[in-house]
Amino acid sequence: MRASQFFIATQKEAPQEAELASHRLMLRAGFIKRLGSGLYTWMPLGLRVLRKVEAVVRDEMNKAGALELLMPAVQPKELWEETGRWGVFGPQMLKITDRHEREFCFGPTHEEVITDIARREIKSYKQLPINFYQVQTKFRDEIRPRFGVMRAREFMMKDAYSFHVNLASLEHTYERMYQAYSNVFTRLGLEFRAVRADTGAIGGDGSHEFHVLADSGEDGLAYCPNSDYAANVELAEALAPIKPRAAASEEMKLVETPKQTTCEAVAELLAVSLQRTVKSIALMANDKFYLLLLRGDHSLNEIKVGKLNGLADFRFATAEEVRANLNDCPPGFIGPVKVGENVTVIADRTVAAMSDFICGANQPKLHLSGVNFGRDLPEPSLVEDIRNVIDGDVSPDGKGVLALCRGIEVGHIFQLRTKYAQAMNATYLDEQGQTQVMEMGCYGIGVSRIVGAAIEQGNDERGIVFPTSLAPFQVAITPIGMDKSEAVKEAATTLYNHLLQAGVDVLLDDRGERPGVMFAEMELIGIPHRIVIGDRGLKDGMVEYQARKSREAQSIHLDGIVEFLKNELV
Repeated sequence: MRASQFFIATQKEAPQEAELASHRLMLRAGFIKRLGSGLYTWMPLGLRVLRKVEAVVRDEMNKAGALELLMPAVQPKELWEETGRWGVFGPQMLKITDRHEREFCFGPTHEEVITDIARREIKSYKQLPINFYQVQTKFRDEIRPRFGVMRAREFMMKDAYSFHVNLASLEHTYERMYQAYSNVFTRLGLEFRAVRADTGAIGGDGSHEFHVLADSGEDGLAYCPNSDYAANVELAEALAPIKPRAAASEEMKLVETPKQTTCEAVAELLAVSLQRTVKSIALMANDKFYLLLLRGDHSLNEIKVGKLNGLADFRFATAEEVRANLNDCPPGFIGPVKVGENVTVIADRTVAAMSDFICGANQPKLHLSGVNFGRDLPEPSLVEDIRNVIDGDVSPDGKGVLALCRGIEVGHIFQLRTKYAQAMNATYLDEQGQTQVMEMGCYGIGVSRIVGAAIEQGNDERGIVFPTSLAPFQVAITPIGMDKSEAVKEAATTLYNHLLQAGVDVLLDDRGERPGVMFAEMELIGIPHRIVIGDRGLKDGMVEYQARKSREAQSIHLDGIVEFLKNELV
């Protein structure tokens, strides 16, 4: 492609509201243009990158045996009512009404639609297993769209759905999709990690997320450097301490804490480790009051709490509810000692193994030190894993300790089992002619999100650093004085044509811009390989090559530059 025939609209500055590096750089590089909140036009440069992601995704899906189709973006209310999700999916679903007052939604996902297809078209076990996929625009009405394409309201997604006669067949396809996803991110040149995950609103059983590793990632990941264990922090199990609880060695006593309402402040006042304190978190669920106990340096895992019996719809208690259930004590000084039968105490596994700890006294401006279970208060009603893991926790697989990193979720696969097929009566006839409910899998990739995630992982002060497989062009030819020198023009044009013939995705900057402008733009938009052609070098038959990731340029003979580049692009 010649730059004079393309559309390059870079900017020196990005809008102030662009928080993430990917958002700033995609706007500056002219990849996207904002239309409205969470709505973006993909400009020619950005669309080239998006299409490269799509091509790799399609290729791996096809290799895995999936069949592409395209379902309507607009879906009727009646399908969602069959699964009960019309009312519970939440305000992120964009609902619309047609001229006949019939209700529809702009699809955030397509489980209902594909299950409707399956129940209409699949009658016999001989038609199974089958795996359908599509690459399509989705819409989710984010409460606060931000971070550009990372959390947009409209986005491009690949979603696939498989149907099976039994769990064994589902598990086989699940493994094939796991491998296909791994292949996608490997081919795109991204550093990623697959982790066990919670199934969330989609439902089902087994689930893995695929994360591009980046410090700006919204998700915390836990992994064991000594094994293949990896999980989202939401799911990673925090094991009970190996050592049993130590015997009490202190007497319980009141300590004055006039302004100290946090574990950190209490620990500082008493000059003790934060690990000796216990925080009490008050919850309400089904009109019952719960007190959850965590070690002072640990944080509550709401996903784990929501899975406990009776706590699926929990919420945090109000100050009035705290006072009503804990002797009129204000938040900040509450604790588990001498609570009434109306209070259910749930201790984290770590807290259950603590002795001589410090907690709130259920009296204003007072805490208790030297507190011990079995002596000063009953053993907890329940002992559960309710916290997030931290660096150094024992790995659940017993093969070392956990380390934490951050990631951007770009793919998620689920074993849905019969959740949707049962609700929508998607059945088939088995070998005995008996009616059976289909097993089902679901597999999603955020195609447009991958572009943002790749930029979050690859950028520097000069702009985007793309892997070759993702860049809008593989090679940029930047001739100096092409509009003034026939020698430069001829050499640049000849090299351009040779690279095209060799199948190289090349951009020739023939706009006559100054060298500094050309170099800055090519670096900003992330082209991984740059060739500079000038009169000075041509006198010796040489051109200058520089990789985007390198600070150093090198001279290459013009006659050998095509072969050199072909080797670099392997």
